[in-house]
Amino acid sequence: MLPLSHPFGYSHPLHLVGIAPEVFSQRVDAYRRQLPPALPRPLVLIAEPDPLAFLAALVAALTADCDVALANPAWGQSEWTAVFQQLAPTLTLGPVPTMGALPPSVSILSQASIPQILIPTSGTTGSPRFVRHTWNTLSTAAQGFLNHFQTARASTCCVLPLYHVSGLMQVIRAWLSGGRLLIQPFKALLAGEIALQPDTNWFISLVPTQLQRLIESGHQDWLAQFRAVLVGGAPAWPSLLTAACDLPLALTYGMSETAAQVATLLPEEFAAGHRSSGRVLPHADIQIVSESGAPLPAGQMGQIIVQTPALALGYLAGAPFSGRFITDDVGYLDPAGYLQVRGRRSQKIITGGENVFPTEVEAALLATGQVADVCVIGLPDPVWGQAVTAVYVPSREQVTPTMLKQRILGQLSAYKCPKRWVAVEQLPRNAQGKLNRQQVLSLTSESASGSDPE
Repeated sequence: MLPLSHPFGYSHPLHLVGIAPEVFSQRVDAYRRQLPPALPRPLVLIAEPDPLAFLAALVAALTADCDVALANPAWGQSEWTAVFQQLAPTLTLGPVPTMGALPPSVSILSQASIPQILIPTSGTTGSPRFVRHTWNTLSTAAQGFLNHFQTARASTCCVLPLYHVSGLMQVIRAWLSGGRLLIQPFKALLAGEIALQPDTNWFISLVPTQLQRLIESGHQDWLAQFRAVLVGGAPAWPSLLTAACDLPLALTYGMSETAAQVATLLPEEFAAGHRSSGRVLPHADIQIVSESGAPLPAGQMGQIIVQTPALALGYLAGAPFSGRFITDDVGYLDPAGYLQVRGRRSQKIITGGENVFPTEVEAALLATGQVADVCVIGLPDPVWGQAVTAVYVPSREQVTPTMLKQRILGQLSAYKCPKRWVAVEQLPRNAQGKLNRQQVLSLTSESASGSDPE
């Protein structure tokens, strides 16, 4: 029976809540027997839809020193086509569509001296690409998390997908620290079916929409048991943070490229009234630079650059990151070292010569309580260059653009207020709450008759 120890010498086993160790070990053994010979090092693509099967396959591949690619089992045909244009896996575990002839093997992996873990990321485009991590980059990020929270052990209740960095890193933290790992579907949380064993070091990671649904369902007391309720993946709006003011919230900033968090607000700081992404974690360094690349002083907004040994080696088919990642994010560090993220550089709207960051406008609209969801984009305009456009899901039928304009009057500068409005039934978001802005643009053309330009 395969011991569930770390692939690279750590002593802690993987403790799964509700699953007997021998049962999980048998599942790992079953996958281990499917793996091809270690030389040359195989690339194993994991797409198991069942989380426990996914985890067993992952443990088997990691402890066998395979290269591993994580996949979303729910990808559609176009996404799988994009994946197989990048990968030629030696073995696939889980249901994967037949793609016909495969491209040549990915030489960048076979030439690497150590096994690599390929984590999919889609940004805002929806087309998967892979970042190349190693056990060292992931464990470095996990240790930085433990140091930041000043805890030797992190037990975690994981409701996020394991193929995504937000779910995977919860596994790594628990595995590295000897904490317990409870994997459950989010609907089980909503139904109140999950009970925690007494432990002061339980963590849970949620996207803002999940947090909102749990609060609306009356689960504040359950959430209050955690050492920290980590919130990331998308900006949390002010009214949501107000509703969660009595919870141990930890707002986070990070991405797949950085093995999740590089800045996190501690719950005690949230309780004291801070609403930033927190201070930089011990294993990372964040710089704010101007458009020319010059470092900027505290309080001055610019582009965010991350340096950390937890940084991925690079994208699968791109140049190496070399320990320094130039993000697409804009923000600043205040004099106390708290990171304030204001939006994405590529999403900046220039209207009448003024810069508008969508997240600020979206937060103002969500704070009205009149929209269930919103995405702000810039559409071509012959007068303004770009017109600030709100694509929104009204919280009730009676909500109108005029009503929304009145609610945000005085909250934003006039040039930041939307000039066009498009009401839709739903916005395209992935499991982590990220918007697919290309699809939002399609919604605006499909719903052109519903727009309300000024």
